[in-house]
Amino acid sequence: MKRHILCAALGLALAAGSGAVLAETTLRASHQFPGGQGDPRDEMVQIIAREVEAANVGLKIQVFPSSSLYKANEQWGALTRGQLDMAAFPLDYASGRVPQFSATLMPGLVRNYEHAERLNKSNFMKEIKGIVERQGAVVIADAWLAGGFASKKNCITGPETIKGQVIRAAGPAFEQMLASAGASISSMPSSEVYSAMQTGVLDAANTSNDSFVSYRLYEQAKCLTAPGENALWFMYEPVLMSKKVFDRLEPAQRDAILAAAQKAEAYFTEEAKKGEQKMRDIYTKAGVEVVTMTPEQYQAWMAIAKHSSYRQFAEKVQGGDALLKKALAVQ
Repeated sequence: MKRHILCAALGLALAAGSGAVLAETTLRASHQFPGGQGDPRDEMVQIIAREVEAANVGLKIQVFPSSSLYKANEQWGALTRGQLDMAAFPLDYASGRVPQFSATLMPGLVRNYEHAERLNKSNFMKEIKGIVERQGAVVIADAWLAGGFASKKNCITGPETIKGQVIRAAGPAFEQMLASAGASISSMPSSEVYSAMQTGVLDAANTSNDSFVSYRLYEQAKCLTAPGENALWFMYEPVLMSKKVFDRLEPAQRDAILAAAQKAEAYFTEEAKKGEQKMRDIYTKAGVEVVTMTPEQYQAWMAIAKHSSYRQFAEKVQGGDALLKKALAVQ
């Protein structure tokens, strides 16, 4: 026994003296999306895990999909406290604690994926990422998703079509706009929408293209409103790391994570663009009516949004008016 202890101590001393990595560090990554079923949000995190392990820098990332480690709305708090290492989720989910984040899911703020890429390089996103960092997290990969509406009752197109429906809207800005148009609001993560529609708690849902597919909402919906050329709904859903954890890593480990995240981001950008057609095909095959908004319907929604969610954000959120101006300056 003494011999084993002495050998182990000698091995540690030699490793320390040579600068070698003594033991592999395992980080935990959490998200709410189905794992192993082709959801690009899961695959984005899996790419980071595979690339980091292949970099051979003494770092491994274990991915926990389907809210198996943390519930969707618990991830931000765990991340900023350093209890969770990495997570992928809509930044707007943290807007209850950081109201400025609801700017990343504001009606009509992003019109298409090319616009989203320009926004990533803007002063608007620099400010958002600065707030993220001051709160205790770091954005390592950007991701924007388009989305729409699905209803068990009727197609949601112009504002008049939402009246009387109970809808899950992603984030306070959409909740305010939809409530102003006559909807009743029920808040929940996208992972809970299927059972809520199935049990009659919800008539309709507002979420991303990928969630409409991954959570099989075509089994509950009568009509789907796809983004099309007049996308009202775009959401920022980055991969984040705890700043405490990120700062503790060796430089080579941080470099490996950022290089892996760049590959994951490039993958996701291409997959997200394919997401709408995939969703349309699946819903059509399932017998769900698929429609899009006309320019006139889009503008009618924007008129309501400007007098509800935009106004409330500008008036009630610290620095909200300036933040919106920075975002709207990006054409």
